[in-house]
Amino acid sequence: MQIGMIGLGRMGANLARRLMRHGHDIVAHDALPAARAALAADGAVDADTLATLVEALSAPRIVWVMLPAGAPTEDTITALMDHLSPGDIVIDGGNTFYKDDVRRGHALTQRGLHYLDVGTSGGVWGLDRGYCLMIGGEADIVERLDPLFVALAPGEDAASATPGRRSTDARPAKGYVHVGPAGAGHYAKMIHNGIEYGMMQALAEGFHLLQAKGEASVPEDERFEIDVAAVAEAWRRGSVVSSWLLDLTAQALDRDAALTDFSGVVGDSGEGRWTVNAAVEHAVPAPVLTAALYARFRSRVTGGYADRLLSAMRLAFGGHLESPREEPRG
Repeated sequence: MQIGMIGLGRMGANLARRLMRHGHDIVAHDALPAARAALAADGAVDADTLATLVEALSAPRIVWVMLPAGAPTEDTITALMDHLSPGDIVIDGGNTFYKDDVRRGHALTQRGLHYLDVGTSGGVWGLDRGYCLMIGGEADIVERLDPLFVALAPGEDAASATPGRRSTDARPAKGYVHVGPAGAGHYAKMIHNGIEYGMMQALAEGFHLLQAKGEASVPEDERFEIDVAAVAEAWRRGSVVSSWLLDLTAQALDRDAALTDFSGVVGDSGEGRWTVNAAVEHAVPAPVLTAALYARFRSRVTGGYADRLLSAMRLAFGGHLESPREEPRG
């Protein structure tokens, strides 16, 4: 198949390369000429403008947008609408807020265009491992583009078969799933990333506890000098917490168990906040996911307002003076 790929960052460029590996043709556009040139060297057609990209595609066209959520994606798709024709398909594979997909899907439908939102998980490893895809949009369009999703997904060999699985839909076992109408794909990806926050936080806290047991502040007769890298390596095999995240954790600890190259300031890309907002909106208790998000906020401040207010209250009710600030542990 022939696909226009807009946005050639780490994810977009590797999506395009994986599609080309499976015999699909890519027309590529990015604001950076160097990004276009790099992909053209691998066999893509270089399109320096949106108009050029659309002209290079045969109708009905397939255009995959892989840009940051918000204005970059919104402005690009709005501009694309002036160049596309009825029957063309627009795919948003970035991390768009799902309610924007619902609105955008209606707007494109009124122009005779088709819209899919494809939550894409796989990160920088996806080129070789494949991408897990959560797809929202019209069922017949999803079916029509099945060769693209097969090419991008990891395939059945990526995990062992679920014993006794009853569903007749073969797609999820290959690593991609049609979740529902426009917006459903990015809603599933949003929840996926919220769960990811919780899993990462649990691993981080657990390994901190292992590491802290060997600190000088622990009484000598209770101190354990635990090789956290060795524990991570063992847990990868047979443990109920084994996972790809644990694999990556083991790699990081093996390189440097003290993690001296990291400041401990943890960012968030937005989906965790949207997940917590969805929990509030639907009155679904999500204490683990919420706490994981707040822990990331906490990592960015030292002695923030809440801490200062706690000290003020302790002084007011009990005359407790502030203790000297401790050096960060671990």
